[in-house]
Amino acid sequence: MPQRSSTGSSSAAQVTEAVIDAAIVGLGRWGRRIVSSVQGRSERLRFVRAMVPHPDKAREFSIEHDLDLSANYADVLADPRVQAVVLATPHSQHVEQIVAAARAGKAVHCEKPLALTRADALRAVKACREADVVLGVGHDKRYFPSMRELERIVKSGELGTILHAEANSSNEVSLQHYAPWREAESEAPGLSLTATGVHLIDALVNLVGPVTRVQAQSMIHQPAPGPVDTLTLLLEFRNRATGTLCSVRPTPFFWRVHVFGTKGSAEAIGETELVLRMSGCKPDRRTFEPADTVRTALDIFADAVSGRAAYPMSSEHIVETIAAFEAATTALAHNASVRLDKA
Repeated sequence: MPQRSSTGSSSAAQVTEAVIDAAIVGLGRWGRRIVSSVQGRSERLRFVRAMVPHPDKAREFSIEHDLDLSANYADVLADPRVQAVVLATPHSQHVEQIVAAARAGKAVHCEKPLALTRADALRAVKACREADVVLGVGHDKRYFPSMRELERIVKSGELGTILHAEANSSNEVSLQHYAPWREAESEAPGLSLTATGVHLIDALVNLVGPVTRVQAQSMIHQPAPGPVDTLTLLLEFRNRATGTLCSVRPTPFFWRVHVFGTKGSAEAIGETELVLRMSGCKPDRRTFEPADTVRTALDIFADAVSGRAAYPMSSEHIVETIAAFEAATTALAHNASVRLDKA
């Protein structure tokens, strides 16, 4: 039997083909980025069809990438070729689309954030677990070579007891590719936290553990259509470590995650750099070859669907990330401290 992940192994438990046939749902800027990263490049996953509300707008792209085009999600789920769906749709649509896919026996890879509330994340996870299908999330930044090395170091115990973590991200893409729906309160309750900062939450939950308390502040300098804002979170983790998270728009892309332990610290800088600082030693600076992390994320998902490997994000981690995200959006809305419900 294929090895199962905690979010299901897909009825798709019996899938043995070398390449997973998938459908992309949503062909906006990011949906097209996903297809371009995978089609003809991945040996594990290929797209055979696409769904968009207005097919005429995607006709040329679909022909270029050999995709059958549809305006109806039910048609996609009824296609026996489709073993998995990849969702690149507005955030508020994710959970219902995940539940429908699970009921149709399709594995799901969903762009972040998977949901906007813990309750909805639990619904999505429950539907996939009951259908025994894999549920993946598009946290591609956890596959930066620098972040993979940081995870290896932290989980090896090399840093000793983890005491604190810092996470910083900036990304000007929201100005370069402005879309009104992305700034709507119903779709982005956490300002830039919804767009990019949630990647930092995923990283910190993965590296340090579940969050138990969030304090927040934000500053909006300019209303849409030119989002210019900053936000800062103070975090407390279940293991009594502390953390800070900062997200800035529209400064050019920057990424840093720094984990501090009793024996040393490790700092991932951008996609390909890491600095390890151990007590009594000179800083160890490491560089790595760049990678297409969007393709990496989907290859890892495809391996889980096919039964080649367990999916690296547990259902508990998926829910804990959204729980911390929801607490942060609440804290931002009220400029307050929010303690997470442990239930």
